Amino acid sequence: MSICSWLVLGGIAGWLASIIKGTNARMGMFANIFAGIVGSMLGGWVFSFFGGRGVTGFNLYSLLVATVGAVILLSILQAIRK
Repeated sequence: MSICSWLVLGGIAGWLASIIKGTNARMGMFANIFAGIVGSMLGGWVFSFFGGRGVTGFNLYSLLVATVGAVILLSILQAIRK
């Protein structure tokens, strides 16, 4: 995947995760992209741990993996803040 694909996929996944976690109002575009990209790495690790595959390209499965990872990341960050 190219850098542009990572940015777009990360932005969408981070935005979806911030809506799921209720942090959309205080997160900007760059925070969503960061959460999505780091979340895709974390989600890929978690999915591969359970026998699945990580991010495989620009498709719905990769968006699911990245969103799940971003939700996990935002949950960890919320727990640290409290």
